[in-house]
Amino acid sequence: MNPEQLQLIHSDYQKIRAEIGKVIVGQDEIIDQLIIALFARGHCLLVGVPGLAKTLLIQTLGKVLELDFNRVQFTPDLMPGDITGTEILDIDPETSSRRFKFIKGPLFANLILADEINRTPPKTQSALLEAMQEKQITVSGQRYILPDPFFVMATQNPIEQEGTYPLPEAQLDRFMFSLHLNYPTEEQEREVIRRTTSGRTETLSGILSREKILAYQKQIPETPVSDWLIDRVVRLVNMTRTESPFFPDSVKTYIRWGAGPRASQALILAAKVRAALSGKLVPDWDDIEYVYKPILRHRIILTFSAEAEGISPDDLLETILKELNSK
Repeated sequence: MNPEQLQLIHSDYQKIRAEIGKVIVGQDEIIDQLIIALFARGHCLLVGVPGLAKTLLIQTLGKVLELDFNRVQFTPDLMPGDITGTEILDIDPETSSRRFKFIKGPLFANLILADEINRTPPKTQSALLEAMQEKQITVSGQRYILPDPFFVMATQNPIEQEGTYPLPEAQLDRFMFSLHLNYPTEEQEREVIRRTTSGRTETLSGILSREKILAYQKQIPETPVSDWLIDRVVRLVNMTRTESPFFPDSVKTYIRWGAGPRASQALILAAKVRAALSGKLVPDWDDIEYVYKPILRHRIILTFSAEAEGISPDDLLETILKELNSK
């Protein structure tokens, strides 16, 4: 990527942030990481209580990026065909001939909000996760290609667990980021109230076309990365694995299973995107540290001891990072 392309990406990113800021108050890191995941062709799992503007955020992102948006509310009775689409028997009014016609489901959009994904049974979860991985669906033996770009933001409510179907670890690994959405500060909440109770609505401008987004998705992975950074990322991920010789003694009683190679791939790719958005020619260690916890927090499995002592994945990841940085 040449300096002119880099400057253009950085400029467009600043415009995107400014436009989203007309509607969304705060949540700067969440917005950054959503944009990083989109340009890296990844997906996000967003954990947060209801009412924190998750739907509004991705709707706003779709308008600013001029992309189609669909929201799917996941419920216990939702079937795979409800999200992928289904075939119906169609009768030609002129010839009376009959044929099966495919009716597209809500997955046929660029941005998908899968709300409360853990409330639907594994069969429907798998249909969504297959679409995320393959960028296509199969109905009655026929394959249908999903729109490009294709970005899924799935949400989970961390409070209510009764009647839910937790995502298995192998399926969680399909998400590039796991993002934790926190409550706004008092000042941010005051600003939210001012904006949402005034009766006024903001008019958003489209910043990027679909074609430009696809071009950035192709250009950014071509960014060079040093062997030193790759080696250090591999070591960092290895330090989460119980069978690794680099597994720290300080976390041995708390981690039952570590992150796989997909975590290393995601770290490098996300660092490339963050570097490009920041106007840097190559990624550095600061970029890795910025995306480290969102990429790994859902990829390590804790022991009962960690859960009993109230130790979170972020606590353990911070310990591992400090130990690596001290060497």
